[in-house]
Amino acid sequence: MSKDAATALAAWGNAWLTGHVGLDEAVDAVEKTAGPQILRGASSNGHGPAEAPLRGALGDLRVAGMTALRLALPEPGDPLGLTGPAAFNRAAIDAGTAVVAVFGDRAVGLVPADDLRGSSYVGICWTACEAARAEPDVPSLADADRQLALAMRDATEALLTVDDFAGVPPEIADALAALRDPDRGDHPLAPGYPPRAHRVAALAVRLSLVVDLARRMDDRGLGADQMRRRGEALRLLDRAVRRALVAACNSAFDPVP
Repeated sequence: MSKDAATALAAWGNAWLTGHVGLDEAVDAVEKTAGPQILRGASSNGHGPAEAPLRGALGDLRVAGMTALRLALPEPGDPLGLTGPAAFNRAAIDAGTAVVAVFGDRAVGLVPADDLRGSSYVGICWTACEAARAEPDVPSLADADRQLALAMRDATEALLTVDDFAGVPPEIADALAALRDPDRGDHPLAPGYPPRAHRVAALAVRLSLVVDLARRMDDRGLGADQMRRRGEALRLLDRAVRRALVAACNSAFDPVP
């Protein structure tokens, strides 16, 4: 849930910062994804409230000079989207995701965690951390698009041919078949993003489902080499999916070609 919340916050937050949606619409879309959300220490200057609802906290951050939100989807050994310091990187890697609020001369890292209060409240609590202002080492949208296409081809060959679903769990067959459906309604981004970003993000979301399902497949009947090749293909596909989502979410301010 935290990764979905981070993607939504970066995408809809940037749509708001670029004037394509209002703050209320952006917050409603983010909270529709993962429930009610709060930020702790969001002002990052010691003068704001210790804890604030998402709507108020975003407004405060913009007043303080926030200009963009960057998505990070790191894993151990692959700090994708992170630039330090070490404390923020560790927290983000443990969470598997983070959002970096960019200001003119500084940055604030926002790390999500599931917020469970009682039996019926399920939401997200974001904790603000000091973050480095440097640009992260992430691919351009065009590069991420190309790498995603290559990884998808290799993973498909390792799992099965797209037209041969014999013996494959139906949920994986459905997920692979959906890759050929241009009208499938996966829309992880928000208004204002370039068409290519919408396409890349939608494909990445579908492929992420394929990775999750394929990792649950029974290994019985597979040889050691088959298991190795499948595992490597899924690892490379997961890496490409994360890079594609980061590149798509962070492309809101790319020059219009």
